[in-house]
Amino acid sequence: MSKSLDKLKQHRHYDKSVNILKLISIVGSTEILLKGIGFISGILIVRLLPIQEYAFYTLANTMLGTLVVLTDGGISNGVMALSGKVWQDPKKLGSILATGLDLRRKFAVITLLFAAPIIIYLLVLNKASWLTALLILLSLIPAFYADLSDSLLEITPKLHQDIASLQKNQLTVGFGRLMLTLLTIFIFPWTYVILLASGLPRIYGNLKLKKINEKFVDSNQKPDPIIRKEILRIVTRILPNIIFFAFSGQIVIWILSVFGNTNELASIGALGRFSILIGLFTSVLATLFIPRFSRLGDHKSKILKAFFIFQLILFLFSGFVMLIVLLFPAQMLWILGASYSGLTSELFLIILANCIGLISSLTGNLIGSRGHFLNPILVMTMNLATVTAAFFIWDLSTLHGILYYSILYQCISLMVNYSFSFYKLICR
Repeated sequence: MSKSLDKLKQHRHYDKSVNILKLISIVGSTEILLKGIGFISGILIVRLLPIQEYAFYTLANTMLGTLVVLTDGGISNGVMALSGKVWQDPKKLGSILATGLDLRRKFAVITLLFAAPIIIYLLVLNKASWLTALLILLSLIPAFYADLSDSLLEITPKLHQDIASLQKNQLTVGFGRLMLTLLTIFIFPWTYVILLASGLPRIYGNLKLKKINEKFVDSNQKPDPIIRKEILRIVTRILPNIIFFAFSGQIVIWILSVFGNTNELASIGALGRFSILIGLFTSVLATLFIPRFSRLGDHKSKILKAFFIFQLILFLFSGFVMLIVLLFPAQMLWILGASYSGLTSELFLIILANCIGLISSLTGNLIGSRGHFLNPILVMTMNLATVTAAFFIWDLSTLHGILYYSILYQCISLMVNYSFSFYKLICR
């Protein structure tokens, strides 16, 4: 036995495999804690906010996500692609990061001016008062401000695999959000108060991220026009796709907010809390796998091997999640409270759509980390054709109809991402 163990330890991949397993265990355990904190916060909000207020909360959070995607506009993809090539050079990394942050600030002003009237209109349409709609809009600003730089500031530590610092910061933000939620929701069960409780800790976390970056990046670097041109070249290629995705990716919420009612809007928001099961896995892979995939050279066999291992992991995890949903639907719905106890079939449908979406989106992110992006015209055509077909097949103003559409959309998106990935990795 000892001889076999000694032989195993002498294998040329032994040290690398042990290090990866250690990293996965550290990241995985911390992510479980992080997602657990987020899940507890989310369940508190689901259970203690009135259905009307939770509908507002769902709509506001959806709009925040859309704002973040539009503000990014593909900038983070460009920064990741360029940083992966010079990840050991602090000055070049500093120039890339400074340029990306500068572009994001400019995108943010345009996005906020465009989105503010839409947010207020949709809230008022769903029976919020003008004052409530305005307060909700203002309460989104702290989280939006933090998101301007969060994803960009995380790129360099991820490339250097300084995972411990990132997760320590995330834990601090998560605990801060939970504590503020606990301190406020029992006394002030209003959407704008809960949004503030979520956004303020993120500003603190954003400041800590800047300090983490100083270990790897020359923070004295200024925006570089040449780098700006390179980032904008990538942005130009994928911005139409990003804009379309920002709205089509949350189209289930948009349709229900316009044609549905507050009960259905609150229900889909509550069921979406279980996406935390998927979000945990997404965070681990995005932290560990995608940056490493970006760092791979032009070794085609290594790239293909890593790609197929990635797909196997995605399918195994998705199968496990669907098994949990099939075995314990009543127990899962009990967590949400009595108001949502009858949504068994809806729970299955939304988790199925999320699992397919997980595979599709992470596959797209993986190939995107190598600087390859789908033609936006193709993506828009595909999505328009899907929603048009769904309009004639299902009643999209109902929760069941919108979930069936979501599954169809994610299936087509997955097939397109696979076709594109195989073309770029095998045929080119």
